[in-house]
Amino acid sequence: MNNKKNYLFTSESVSEGHPDKVADRISDAILDQFLAFQDNSRVACETMVTTGQVMIAGEVNSEVYVNLNKVVRDTISNIGYTQSDLGFEAKSCGVLNALHNQSGDISQGVDRADGELGAGDQGMMFGYACNETPNRMPLTIDLAHKLMLNLAKIRHDHKADDANAPMPYLRPDAKAQVTVEYDSETHKPVHIDTIVVSTQHDEFVLPADANNNEQVKATEQQMQERIKRDVQDVLIPMALAEYGEEVRNLYDQRTKLWVNPTGKFVTGGPNGDTGLTGRKIIVDTYGGRGAHGGGAFSGKDPSKVDRSAAYACRHIARNAVAAGIADEMLVQVAYAIGLAEPVSFYVNTYGTSHVDKSDAKIAEILKELFPMKPAEIIDRLKLLSPIYEETAAGGHMGRTPMKVTKRFVSTLPGHAVKQVEVELFTWEKEDKVDVLRAAFGLS
Repeated sequence: MNNKKNYLFTSESVSEGHPDKVADRISDAILDQFLAFQDNSRVACETMVTTGQVMIAGEVNSEVYVNLNKVVRDTISNIGYTQSDLGFEAKSCGVLNALHNQSGDISQGVDRADGELGAGDQGMMFGYACNETPNRMPLTIDLAHKLMLNLAKIRHDHKADDANAPMPYLRPDAKAQVTVEYDSETHKPVHIDTIVVSTQHDEFVLPADANNNEQVKATEQQMQERIKRDVQDVLIPMALAEYGEEVRNLYDQRTKLWVNPTGKFVTGGPNGDTGLTGRKIIVDTYGGRGAHGGGAFSGKDPSKVDRSAAYACRHIARNAVAAGIADEMLVQVAYAIGLAEPVSFYVNTYGTSHVDKSDAKIAEILKELFPMKPAEIIDRLKLLSPIYEETAAGGHMGRTPMKVTKRFVSTLPGHAVKQVEVELFTWEKEDKVDVLRAAFGLS
């Protein structure tokens, strides 16, 4: 008789229209604007959004003039907040700018007299990877992200005059949560236990009444039934279609589905809840798996190791798992402000290593192969490019590397429009697998 007990693990994701993600995206859009015209700009931009109001604060060291008002409004419009009845709308919201110059005490430690680039802050950063999905991410957070990204795609693809479009009632704010059952011995996913989706929506109206030929509002129950049916029949199949059969088979009739469990969700976004930059750091990383050093990413240029070193650690972990060194890996690095060399470098393979070396020895070899001074990370991952707005929704990790051309507008003479080809999510490239396999003697 088998008495083992499996366990459940849960992760969540939020949509681009969630108030915290609106704040993240504004911060990263501003960062990209500075980097597009001066790649060594120093930016730490924080954003708060609430009903009808955006506030930007933080520190900048750059010679670039940025029309912050335009960047903010364009970003909000691109997310989908373009209707006044949402309580937060691109054209009418107030924009308060409290950005100021970066402290000279900090900048002298970052741009050092000896030519080295020092760490922009102290702290520890983590990277994680595992073999649960093709992109080396935990299934819980990966599926939650796919639900949110596909929901946004459905909403953006909808044409206002197409009554037959799927889920035509969607508004920008949404959340997803995925619970997976794991085998307690192998720690492999065996079943998708629960999916929770909460999505903001329009008020529903029913067809014209036979007596007075006027549309009437749907009841809350009628709204709930329609949204749940669409999530089950449209959204979830779209998300699962991105996986192979092994993962798709984990979702079945036993999977519990909760859709808008509190009921009606018409008021949302910054009108329903204040949003702040950096308040979704677990959504941005591994959904609670591995570890997190506590530092947020959005709005920070890559001299801030909170961001760049976390990307570098993910790059190392993903390539190491892809190379077959281990089935699961956590990488930690730590810095002292103003110093270039990290003060520590740590690896944990959770007992899943496939090489005859201790985790300490694995860490020693990896540190030799992946130099971790801030300037070395920035150069290796091409982090001085305006690549950050795309990270603000759907997670910073597990994404698909790609080259895109981005367009930026400046009021500086001679720089009215600038087209920049950039490479997104470079830290997700499995470009060091052969090097690692050779270094660890893996055939």
